[in-house]
Amino acid sequence: MSLSGIKDSLPGGAGFWSSPTTEPKRKYRFTFDVAGLPVWTITKVSRPSFTVTETNHVFYNHRFSYPGRVEWDPVNFTIVDPINPDAAGILMKMLYAAGYEFPDKQFGGNGYEFGSINKIDSVDALNPVTITAFDGEGVSIEKWTLKNAFITKVDMGEYEYNSQDMVNSSITLRYDWATLERFDGRADFQVSLDQDPIADGLVGP
Repeated sequence: MSLSGIKDSLPGGAGFWSSPTTEPKRKYRFTFDVAGLPVWTITKVSRPSFTVTETNHVFYNHRFSYPGRVEWDPVNFTIVDPINPDAAGILMKMLYAAGYEFPDKQFGGNGYEFGSINKIDSVDALNPVTITAFDGEGVSIEKWTLKNAFITKVDMGEYEYNSQDMVNSSITLRYDWATLERFDGRADFQVSLDQDPIADGLVGP
């Protein structure tokens, strides 16, 4: 397909910049819902991303590549830590809910407890985990859902005498896969410019 053919087949055609109904997604129009953290404490979150691995076959002095597995990349988000509600305390409760216990509690005077962090409890401590984007009128335009998400890293930030900044914490989540739910009003999603648009609804399983 020629460049002009691609341009003409895109939603809105060549004059999209002159239409007031055409608007890009904006970084600040989102909410991130995870466990008991208030949405207003979450200042930044990465969108789900994936990598398609590859397998190579070498013959003589040539290399031929084939697509392999899909690997979903970790999602990172940043929060400010208010005094009330105590975000650091909520994060620690997530850790306990995942199955963790301090050694003096696990092997203390009440006998040994052999439970430990496991996937069922780790996922239940967070789910559902969703990222919702909005348009300029406050209408939801898309929602990402992280499937079987659990915490893999928490950086509680730092205190510093020479700074007046708010205390921030950074958290990393691992998940099995993510789905994208699209809402009415968005432009049609196309797999290829040569194919018909996919109907509104869920993109992914």
